[in-house]
Amino acid sequence: MAEDAERAKDVFITGLQNAHALENQALELMNRQIERIENYPDIKAKLQQHIEETHGQIERLEKILEERGQSRSVLKDNLLSITGNMAAITHAFTQDEIIKNSIANFAFENFEIASYKSLLELADLTGQAEAKQPLEQSLREEEQMALWLDQHLPQVTSTYLHRYAANEKAGL
Repeated sequence: MAEDAERAKDVFITGLQNAHALENQALELMNRQIERIENYPDIKAKLQQHIEETHGQIERLEKILEERGQSRSVLKDNLLSITGNMAAITHAFTQDEIIKNSIANFAFENFEIASYKSLLELADLTGQAEAKQPLEQSLREEEQMALWLDQHLPQVTSTYLHRYAANEKAGL
């Protein structure tokens, strides 16, 4: 029985490390995007706000890990940071980069939401009640960002098309 509990706790720790790496990937994606945004100031401002939230999410994950005598996975962090940079670069070569980024950001936020929901269930199942509040805070931030992206996607698409049709710089 004790071995089963320890294995379950290992799954929770791995999930925390994965979430930490995922948040680092999100930072890379958003940082690369805001470097290029010129024509969509509301998106740039929202991404900058979410970058600050993401730093807080990373700190909360690190604290939860430290409280359990664990640390982040440097390998996972580095690999997903590279992946985030590559994804941002891939979209940079497309004419409708702002639309692709908006769609990718919405999908990414929902992936993060699912990750936090899974971590919350693992916290319940492994008796990690003190980890729930910081994980719930991160979940709420991700849900708010996903909602904002969802509500603004039609506007982004419309603005892009209007600028494109008028031969204005439409991308970012």
